[in-house]
Amino acid sequence: MSRPKNQNYKGHGLPKGKEREQRASIRFKTTLINTLMDVLRHRPGWVEVKDEGEWDFYWCDISWLRENFDHTYMDEHVRISHFRNHYELTRKNYMVKNLKRFRKQLEREVGKLEAAKCDFFPKTFEMPCEYHLFVEEFRKNPGITWIMKPVARSQGKGIFLFRRLKDIMDWRKGTAGKKLTSLEAQPARSAVNSSGSHDTRSSDDQKDEIPVENYVAQRYIENPYLIGGRKFDLRVYVLVMSYIPLRAWLYRDGFARFSNTRFTLNSIDDQYVHLTNVAVQKTSPDYHPKKGCKWMLQRFRQYLASKHGPEAVERLFSDMDNIFVKSLQSVQKVIISDKHCFELYGYDILIDQDLKPWLLEVNASPSLTASSQEDYELKTCLLEDTLHVVDMEARLTGREKRVGGFDLMWNDGPVSREEGTPDLSGMGNFVTNTHLGCVNDRKKQLRQLFRSLQGQKKVPS
Repeated sequence: MSRPKNQNYKGHGLPKGKEREQRASIRFKTTLINTLMDVLRHRPGWVEVKDEGEWDFYWCDISWLRENFDHTYMDEHVRISHFRNHYELTRKNYMVKNLKRFRKQLEREVGKLEAAKCDFFPKTFEMPCEYHLFVEEFRKNPGITWIMKPVARSQGKGIFLFRRLKDIMDWRKGTAGKKLTSLEAQPARSAVNSSGSHDTRSSDDQKDEIPVENYVAQRYIENPYLIGGRKFDLRVYVLVMSYIPLRAWLYRDGFARFSNTRFTLNSIDDQYVHLTNVAVQKTSPDYHPKKGCKWMLQRFRQYLASKHGPEAVERLFSDMDNIFVKSLQSVQKVIISDKHCFELYGYDILIDQDLKPWLLEVNASPSLTASSQEDYELKTCLLEDTLHVVDMEARLTGREKRVGGFDLMWNDGPVSREEGTPDLSGMGNFVTNTHLGCVNDRKKQLRQLFRSLQGQKKVPS
C-alpha cells in the first residue's frame, strides 16, 4: 500500500517493516474499559499506547472508522477490529435488504430450494419508506403481533410491540414528521454505553437518521420456545478474518439470555416479558444479579438433547450454521474487505416451538462487559482466542482448523471436520467443522497447538 500524500495521514506500524515476521512486542490501543482491557493488558509482550502514539493493533470504536480510516496508512501487520462498512450486516434495515437481495440472487442462479435456505428472518419492512407495503401486509393478516425496532439503537431502546394499525399510524405521525431529540441529533461521535459496548446511535451507520429516525416493522415470533415458561434468545460469536475470500470462525461458547417474567401474549406492553436484553432485564424489580438471566450454550444444548433427542438438536444447530454462513455471504460483495480488518460479531438467534432458528440481528460491538463471574470467564476466553486467531505474533501457519474455542467454519467454502467423525449431516462423509455448544477444552487444545508450532519451527527446512 502506498502512503497517501495527504498531509493529514497517520502511519501505524511503520518502524516494524513490511514483513509479517514474529514480533516480541505488540503496541495496542483501545477505548473500551472492560474485559477487553484486562485481556489486552495481560497478554505477554503487548504494550498499551495512549493518545496519539503509534500502534500495531487497535480495538477501535465504530466512529473511529468514519473519521480516520481513509486517512491512515497501516503497515502490513497492523490490525483493527472492524470492517469499514460493517453496518451492511449490523444495521437492522441493511441486514434485511442484503438478505432479501441475496435470496433473489440465489433463486435466479441456483433455484428456489437453495433460496429457501435464506428464510430465517421474520417478514420485515423498513419504516417509514416501506409504510404502504407494510400496511398491505398488515391487512392480509389482521390480529397478529408486530414489533417495531429502531434500526441503529441497541440494548432494547425504542422497541415496542403492536397489533393495531392505529398504533403505527400514531407512531408515523409522531416520528416521520419531526426532528430527533437533541441527544440523537448530535453529530456522531465515540460513545461507550453502560454495558461497555458501543452504542450504535453514535456509529457511522446513521447517515439517514437525521431528521427521521428509521425503524423496521417485523412480524413478531408469537410461538417462541420456552424454558420454565420464559422466553430467551441465544448470543453466538462469529469471527470474520476476511470477506474476500470469506474466512469465518465460530466460537463454541455462548449463552441463552432469558426474560425475567413468564411469557404471555396477553401483555404486549411488558418489556420484561418480550425483550431478553440484559440491559432491560437487570432493571426488573425481581432481577437477581448473582443468578442473572443466562445459561451457557453447553447447558442449553444438553437440555434440548434430553427433551428432543440428539438428532433434533443436530438439525437445529446445523440450521444455525446455515444462518451464519448465508448472512455473511449476503454481504460478501458489499463489505469493503481489507486485510487489516477483522470483526467479532454477536449474533442474536431466537428458537421457536418447532425448533426453527430465526436471526434477530447481528451486533458489530457485542457487549464485552461481564454480568457475572461465569460471563467474565466466557468473555475473557473469547477475547484471548480472538487474539490468537488474529495472530499479531505471527505464530500460526494459516492451515489451522481450530484455535482454542474457535473452529474454522468457512474458508472460501465449507470446512470439513477431521476424518473419522460420525456422519450427522446427510452429506456423505462431509460433516461441517462446527461445535457450537459442545465441550470447549480450549486450554488443552492451545497447549497442543503452540507446542506443535514450536516443534515445527525447530525442524530445519
